[in-house]
Amino acid sequence: MIHPDTEIRFISAEIGYGVVATKLIPRGTITWVQDDLDQIFTPTQAANVNPAIKKFLDTYSFVNKNGEMVLCWDNAKFVNHSFKPSCFSTPYDFEIAIRDIYPGEELTDDYGYLNVEKPFQAIDEGTTRKAVYPDDILTFYKEWDALILENAPKVLETEQPLLQLIPKNNWKEFVNGIHNPNQMKSILECHYHHNVKVKNAS
Repeated sequence: MIHPDTEIRFISAEIGYGVVATKLIPRGTITWVQDDLDQIFTPTQAANVNPAIKKFLDTYSFVNKNGEMVLCWDNAKFVNHSFKPSCFSTPYDFEIAIRDIYPGEELTDDYGYLNVEKPFQAIDEGTTRKAVYPDDILTFYKEWDALILENAPKVLETEQPLLQLIPKNNWKEFVNGIHNPNQMKSILECHYHHNVKVKNAS
């Protein structure tokens, strides 16, 4: 589920639509949680859906560490990529704001940790990276782990309307990682190796 203080807006002709904040979302806010309404497709299920549905699935879902395609049921599926994201995923099936997000600003993710199957060129944001690659998480995980650790303590200082959706064990492990940084899971745990092709059964 996406944070309640958000809505879909047209961003630009190049980008299309995106998710923007309707109120200030402070740094450390949990901005998205994978919940029970999100649909999960195994590789076999995804390979055998109707072609028209598969196109939608490929566009709006992400691949988790098990190679399953996760399709968010709400506006979370419209969160766009950025090399300078306002939100960042954790290995605990939720995302946090890594800076203050002001009303009208986009909630964005770095698709480099979403297990894209093929590289794609992204909008130039003046960063060194110009494209997203399937192995980005292998290249940048240490940097991204440090980013999560830097922002994690803020999560305990911020009002969290989505907290009730996080499984208790996930939350317990995350809080333990805040107090014991050497025990915080690495975002590398989110990586899926695209090394098995599933053939359509039809």
